[in-house]
Amino acid sequence: MPQTVASKIDFQDFHFENSLVSMIANRACPEIKLGGLVLGPFEEGNEYEVYYWAASELEKSGIAHFREQEQVDAAKLNKIQWTERIQSPGQIAKLPENFYPKVRRLLKQLKAESMRDPEKLREYERVRHLAQDIINSRLKKIISIASSSGQIEALRNFADEERFLYEKLFKLVGEWKNKIIEHQEGRV
Repeated sequence: MPQTVASKIDFQDFHFENSLVSMIANRACPEIKLGGLVLGPFEEGNEYEVYYWAASELEKSGIAHFREQEQVDAAKLNKIQWTERIQSPGQIAKLPENFYPKVRRLLKQLKAESMRDPEKLREYERVRHLAQDIINSRLKKIISIASSSGQIEALRNFADEERFLYEKLFKLVGEWKNKIIEHQEGRV
């Protein structure tokens, strides 16, 4: 059965939620048992690798926080947007690992915070605009690369979600080109 865009993004989110991330303990905490999973014990200031979903819950409870490198924020989005804009149409920069799941979670968090704090609404809108600009810039490049040949080196910088889109577009564009030529040759 062909994979849909929604199922691919859902799979990427599931994979991300269950990937290991680095977090730093804010305070000491005894071991926590969740079903068959044991977290901790944690000592203040030490770094630990845990599943993203668990790290997210530990952050909410104030036990730990994500390492800065694990997060995507407005400053990182600004840098990525700038990088995308200065590159030629055939070039595409490598994104941070799990970029799209991180952006979706950042937007969800900011949107929730904006419900309680109107000041956060401006930040949410700014981050959403940056993310949309990055997506649009990369989408134009993916379409250009998928409709041309010989730019295989760019594929290594695609995020998984982008590679999925590229493969679908490349196949569709190829079929379209072949059908257009066949149709024209049949008329001659």
